[in-house]
Amino acid sequence: MSDRGGSIARDGGDLDGFHVGHVPAGAGTEVSDFASEWDEVSFATRVWERQVAEGYRVDLRVHVLRGERLIDLTALHDFLADYHERDPAGGEWVELAHPDGPGLIGVGEAFWLVEPGVAVDVLADPERCDRAGLAATARAITRAIASA
Repeated sequence: MSDRGGSIARDGGDLDGFHVGHVPAGAGTEVSDFASEWDEVSFATRVWERQVAEGYRVDLRVHVLRGERLIDLTALHDFLADYHERDPAGGEWVELAHPDGPGLIGVGEAFWLVEPGVAVDVLADPERCDRAGLAATARAITRAIASA
């Protein structure tokens, strides 16, 4: 597990072309990055966790998703339901107004389609971050400004 320490504890830094502008106060300060692929969609993931008696507990995850199958918000929703092994018809999702594109927010998760083929998925422990905090975190994740 890599620890990025306090340098990106509240400003989450850059992740695969996106800037994580806000990390909720309840999120741990142990930060790790991962890259993976599932069902032809690549994931760049950053995880914030904290040490607990049983080991570590994840408080916040940010996934940047890239794949041709992510063509619209419905396709993204269905892909994430399959990935997270939940009923696509389940959950109480409401519209998330995100500056980068259309999205949905539910209990502990927010996601949006940035453009066809690119999406962001944010998962927060609902015991440490309420829906308003999750929405604020999600809206603060925006495309990183490329330096000249």
